Amino acid sequence: MNGGGPSGPRRELGAFLRSRRERLAPADVGLPGSPRRRTPGLRREEAAELAGVSSSWYAWLEQGRVRTSEQVLRSVARALRLNADETAHVLSFVERPGTAEQPPGWVSRNLLSLVESLTPNPAVVLDPHWDLLAWNPGYTALLTDLARLTPKQRNLLWLVFRWPPARTLLASWEPEARSLLGQFRAKAARHPEDPRYAEITEELLADPDAAHWYGRRETSAFHPAVRRFRHPVAGDLQLRYVKLAAVDEPGHHLLAYLPDNDATKEALGTLIG
Repeated sequence: MNGGGPSGPRRELGAFLRSRRERLAPADVGLPGSPRRRTPGLRREEAAELAGVSSSWYAWLEQGRVRTSEQVLRSVARALRLNADETAHVLSFVERPGTAEQPPGWVSRNLLSLVESLTPNPAVVLDPHWDLLAWNPGYTALLTDLARLTPKQRNLLWLVFRWPPARTLLASWEPEARSLLGQFRAKAARHPEDPRYAEITEELLADPDAAHWYGRRETSAFHPAVRRFRHPVAGDLQLRYVKLAAVDEPGHHLLAYLPDNDATKEALGTLIG
């Protein structure tokens, strides 16, 4: 059962359990108090007894040194009087053997159906690197046929900085490009060993504007906003960006472009025929 040295997630689980143990008074679980207690809350030995596990094993759990099952963590959660949300958080740390991450580029049928159902409103699925995994006819009509691009070019950063029409299509290209680059920089900084982030960064730095702003270490966060497009066919479009996280597909986001006025709504309807 001993999993060796502590991993990051196990350390986080251990710290969470320790914080919840320390907030419990002995009286909360029917134990007598003692004026000579030198630490807040329950002792590890008391928590272990309430959970039905050995004291040494419980100590290893808080130290992040062991992996465990859902059944045992449920017992620990009951012993520490965790509420439903706290219990769900603890159970999210269960290390299930044989479960692997979905392969790159994978999108569920449900998310694909949602993207398609938003037509004629442009919609796209993004992964954590802002790679475009799925899109609908509205998105193709607004920008370009992504199927004609190479897989590594199907990236929101690439479209904004390396695809020439973007600078005229986006009415406020500079502030929007800087904001997007700042979001990317903030995300990439937390994953310095990720080769895809490094690959995208190298491509971006070939653009003088991106290289200048990147060198200034500008960061930003996503904020819903109305953005204006100067489309060569549909004319002036005002679109609200809405970004939603896919709870059942960690790391995937749905980005939808919704019309902000009746003229844009009508133009989108005619744009895709």
